[in-house]
Amino acid sequence: MLKGKCIIFSAPSGSGKTTLVKHLLNQKELNLSFSISATTRQKREGEIDGKDYFFKSKLEFKKLINNGDLLEFEEVYDSVFYGSLKGEVLKLLETRNVIFDIDVIGGIKLKEYFKKNALSVFVKPPSVKELKKTLVSRGKDSDKSIEIRIQKAQKEIEEEPNFDITIINDNLDLAKNQSHIAIQNFLSK
Repeated sequence: MLKGKCIIFSAPSGSGKTTLVKHLLNQKELNLSFSISATTRQKREGEIDGKDYFFKSKLEFKKLINNGDLLEFEEVYDSVFYGSLKGEVLKLLETRNVIFDIDVIGGIKLKEYFKKNALSVFVKPPSVKELKKTLVSRGKDSDKSIEIRIQKAQKEIEEEPNFDITIINDNLDLAKNQSHIAIQNFLSK
């Protein structure tokens, strides 16, 4: 029997969902645990396997798919897969609420899986132009990668109606507050 509920945060890359999720994880009264995704992408400097992501080879990831060990998975970028590990999430839900920081299509799939036991939140950038400025200023991606992310973001924004609520992240403090209130209200139902 699952005691916890799911909070799903999805957004185009660079919209601030990770910042909001980290803020919410620090709000102890929400009893949140983070769902660590599995991925085939390369580990970035400072990332820790099992803390930031479960880093998998493509072969390992395909085994997870074939064995039905993922709640959802997506090829987010060419040959780069992300997915939510079913066993990890269900174990957390026995005692805690689980928060996901996940791509847009993955968020929609999780909402379909957990239904009323999940709140899906779409974090929207103020504009595509602002999103591009954010991605450039992070200095983590090549120009080509940024262009791919912007094209993907434009498609992802079209999926906004598939989420329970939208938070426009044009003021971080306001977005943090709106997120916190929405989650508190959902968890108290």
